[in-house]
Amino acid sequence: MKLLSRQTIIAGLLVAATGALAQTAMPAKVADTSKGKSLVDAKGMTLYIFDKDSTGKSACNGQCAQNWPPLMAPANAAASGSWSVITRDDGAKQWAYKGKPLYTWVKDTKPGDATGEGVANNTWHIAAP
Repeated sequence: MKLLSRQTIIAGLLVAATGALAQTAMPAKVADTSKGKSLVDAKGMTLYIFDKDSTGKSACNGQCAQNWPPLMAPANAAASGSWSVITRDDGAKQWAYKGKPLYTWVKDTKPGDATGEGVANNTWHIAAP
């Protein structure tokens, strides 16, 4: 039986990891909205950030999260580039872009709507790419 060198094993692991990252779908894409370019979810709905959030921590729970549904991440989601995963107060996972948790807005009814921009004393903003 042939023993593999440390370099061969490391190279194999790097190739496998690179392939896994390449297969990971980004949680959002860039699209045109009524307020300009924005990150949107898989359904094309505008994503928002909340000024009261801190980097890596959502301040939007309870009724707030009913009005501003978080962009949920699967339990096994992994950070990649500008994308990270935060843990919400209830233990669920949520996507964040450049450290800012992302949300949709219940009053946006179709892709391209951006009616949440400036809501609540200008504390909600479209998530700019």
